[in-house]
Amino acid sequence: MRSSPGTTIGVIGAGAWGTALAKVAAERGLAVRLWAHESDVVQAIGSKGENTVFLPGIRLPEEIRPTGRFSDFAGVDLAILAAPAQFLGHVVKGLAPTLAPRTPLIVAAKGIETATGRLMSEVVADVLPDAPIAILSGPSFAREVAERLPTALTIASADRALAERIATTLGSPRLRLYIGTDIIGAQVGGAAKNVLAIACGIATGRRLGENARAALITRGMAEMTRLVAALGGAPETLLGLSGIGDVVLTCMSATSRNFAVGIALGEGRTLADALAGKRSVAEGVASAAAIVARANMAGVAMPIAEAIDAILNRGAAVDATIADVLARPLGREEVSARRA
Repeated sequence: MRSSPGTTIGVIGAGAWGTALAKVAAERGLAVRLWAHESDVVQAIGSKGENTVFLPGIRLPEEIRPTGRFSDFAGVDLAILAAPAQFLGHVVKGLAPTLAPRTPLIVAAKGIETATGRLMSEVVADVLPDAPIAILSGPSFAREVAERLPTALTIASADRALAERIATTLGSPRLRLYIGTDIIGAQVGGAAKNVLAIACGIATGRRLGENARAALITRGMAEMTRLVAALGGAPETLLGLSGIGDVVLTCMSATSRNFAVGIALGEGRTLADALAGKRSVAEGVASAAAIVARANMAGVAMPIAEAIDAILNRGAAVDATIADVLARPLGREEVSARRA
């Protein structure tokens, strides 16, 4: 990856998050190519200098070149993968023939693939096994990043030198990038916190109180820690930005799409009603079943995630599911990869 000036960044996915990251890169003086699946997004950015669909009201730098063609990514020095998690595999397959060998990839999507239970790094590696991969995760509402409000994120890669180069290329005093090497922990934290946010939203919508939300966050973190350990990651990663940092933001703010979906469910609305009219993705809805399946394969107990999966995907009643979770046998407050 060449250093700026002269570096060209490709951003795949022009939702709010991808658009915000494209803006960050452009403000660092980099040439940016931003791919969108939606033709109206490409047209709006090209003609108005604004993503009126997913990030309205944010003026975008002229250095951002919108496109709907993967062929325009030939020669990019670095690609940021910000497409929704459940579409990432399809997008990477379309992009693969265009990229030069060993083009570094930053995975900015948070989720687990529903069809296979794969982490996003595994999805990418199956298509581009030689590509260096880094994970970008942490507490970050896209609009605040785009507005240059202070934000701190984790950039994790098994190749520490790559993570350091990315931090130097994209980081700034307003976007602090902390370097890590645990890509498993960073990904589990980023995916599982979305499911936990739905649980916290349900508790809020059901008016169960702040004590209940605190308990959900604490026990949800224990579930996430067990899964990270079982998958070979470092549990202490979840003490950082891609773990507790992201959990605090996502589970305590109505700006969080996943938290808002949970509130709607807790208030008695159906999932279809909660999602109606929204083009932005609440990743926890798609990831819940995949996280539970991956945990089951690893022999890890995740009762909160299992409860959300049951509500979202198997028609379980909210009140009955809450009663089942509360009736679970008492256990010791320990973190273990073993099923309790």
